[in-house]
Amino acid sequence: MEVKIEESWKLRLKEEFRKEYFLGLTSFVREEYRTKTIYPPGSLIFNAFNLCSYNTVKAVIIGQDPYHGPGQAHGLCFSVREGIEFPPSLLNIFKEIEMDLGIVKPSSGNLERWASQGVLLLNATLTVRAHQAGSHQRKGWEEFTDAAIKVLNQEKKNLVFFLWGAYAQKKGETIDETKHLILKSVHPSPLSASRGFFGNKHFSKCNEYLEKNGIGPIKW
Repeated sequence: MEVKIEESWKLRLKEEFRKEYFLGLTSFVREEYRTKTIYPPGSLIFNAFNLCSYNTVKAVIIGQDPYHGPGQAHGLCFSVREGIEFPPSLLNIFKEIEMDLGIVKPSSGNLERWASQGVLLLNATLTVRAHQAGSHQRKGWEEFTDAAIKVLNQEKKNLVFFLWGAYAQKKGETIDETKHLILKSVHPSPLSASRGFFGNKHFSKCNEYLEKNGIGPIKW
């Protein structure tokens, strides 16, 4: 089947599109979009890949599910569209950036500006039913996003992986720490942010590592 995804990713993930799990996932997702309200819009399912090509990836932030409220999700983890109120975790991310780098919270929660600089904002699951967190988990998306992480881990070097919370840390447990920088902390959610997300200095650590390896830093 033809999957509309950026060419450098298509080249590396094309075998996944032929696998039985992905064909089953495709059928499930199509039926869900036909019969229910699903986020993000279908054209934005692969937005993280389309805005950050394989060739440009410098850093990877791993999330879990898309936002499940109206108008929020647009295919990038933690990011919301222009004009949408900042969800609590995103607000805490901006608070940490301000504490770490002195960059004042922006007016928009749209993180496309990060994606365009080489930050892959990858949710483990790429679709969700409206108002039903986790509703598309264990349907095949996790296997697909694991494949994307695997190809980055094996074929690239000197990437920075942000693993916030137990879920992301488990998903990233096979990443080679001798080739890449792995930044771990609790999740930026209000439930845990004060227990180690605030003060983790992940954003400055990322840029220091990139610069040390001759790679341009991210303008957070």
